[in-house]
Amino acid sequence: MNGDIQEYITKYCDEIQKLFYELRRLIIQSVPCEIEEKLWAKLPSYYIGDRFIRIIPFKDHINIEAGAIMEHKHQLEQFKITPKGMLQIHLNQSIPSNVLATIFNETLIG
Repeated sequence: MNGDIQEYITKYCDEIQKLFYELRRLIIQSVPCEIEEKLWAKLPSYYIGDRFIRIIPFKDHINIEAGAIMEHKHQLEQFKITPKGMLQIHLNQSIPSNVLATIFNETLIG
């Protein structure tokens, strides 16, 4: 794991850290090739070429920025999608792993 990201995420509560690490694992497992992991504008970001996913932690939820979210919004009706097209997952919500794996793969691979 990128040391800058590891240091960055430690400032959040344990529940947000757990959610973050689960989403990170899902991103990495969703594609068959290596992902570049770095902070972009102080946000944890995952790249393959110029395609990216960002995980944006907050106090009680995490926003996910991924290009393919809107194509799958009908499968994410129980979640809020922000006006900027980010998926919002609150601490009391289960991660929609299957849908997110597809979204992450389509975002990073195409």
